[in-house]
Amino acid sequence: MDSLAFLQNVPKLQPQSLYVLHGDEDFLKRQVVKALRRMVLQSEEDSFGLSSYAGNAAQWATVHDELHTLPFLGTRRLLVVEDGDPFVSLYRGQLEKLAANPCPSGVLVLVVKAWPSTTRLAKLLDTQATIECKTPPSYKLPEWCTQHAAAAYGKQLSAAAARLLVDLVGPEMGQLDQELGKLAVYTRDNKEISEQDVDRLVGSSRSQSMWKIFDAIGAGQGGEALGILDRLLEQGEEPIRILGAFSMQLRRLAQVARLAEQGQSVRQAMETAGVPVFGQRGVEQQLRHLGRARSNQLYDWLLETDLGLKGSSPLPPRTLLERLVVQLSK
Repeated sequence: MDSLAFLQNVPKLQPQSLYVLHGDEDFLKRQVVKALRRMVLQSEEDSFGLSSYAGNAAQWATVHDELHTLPFLGTRRLLVVEDGDPFVSLYRGQLEKLAANPCPSGVLVLVVKAWPSTTRLAKLLDTQATIECKTPPSYKLPEWCTQHAAAAYGKQLSAAAARLLVDLVGPEMGQLDQELGKLAVYTRDNKEISEQDVDRLVGSSRSQSMWKIFDAIGAGQGGEALGILDRLLEQGEEPIRILGAFSMQLRRLAQVARLAEQGQSVRQAMETAGVPVFGQRGVEQQLRHLGRARSNQLYDWLLETDLGLKGSSPLPPRTLLERLVVQLSK
């Protein structure tokens, strides 16, 4: 079961005796554990009925005994095994017996990275008990931000604001949640978080740096652009977040170039692509510097760098970003 679908349907679901949370998105795993805590213990504040173990140190005898012991002033216990891959490997047989004979007094949650669906243990579990915690595709993240802003913070997030937030922050859902929390406080009594709010609070310093990088690129000053990139990295900016800001500008450049090829004036194309007035002169210069052929390669370069940062390349993240800047500047 997909984690987002699980979170939306929690009130309609019945607790299982054994859950497996698998995937690469830790934020979603934390959200699912919180939801299970409400479901099983009827509260996020109940600490008597909750226990947590590290997967590389947990012993089956201890987990089994606690699982079958009613908590103080409670009717059910919730046990969470974090980083549970070694625990599953070591105690697979015992877990198969638990899956076949559910425990009435406790719920066990295994938080793992890998979960092959072909194993006997996986086949014993109900589909509602196997929850995949995976980052949604990038194009779905703005929609998730809008939904999450309403559910978690009671704020309306416009579509344009959601797209800008994802562009600036990148695909890290935990970081997106943190920025939404800051925006909720920043906007105070306003019910809506606007694109201007996102740009002012989240993007101001990063946007200024990115504009400077692209101004240097447009002027063919690759060394200057690399210097600004180096300062951002030295200041602790995450490479994936820098690429998120890059991608916003590169997608705009590519869209303007495509619309211009289709017959629109450059000015019309920039308005259609959402280029702010203060940035239009820079975009024109950048497009002249790139030329038609290289403008048509922007999506390919962006995709190559994105996949590289996510593990498809042996090169360090800094090198991947520097290579992209050089490709744009030369």
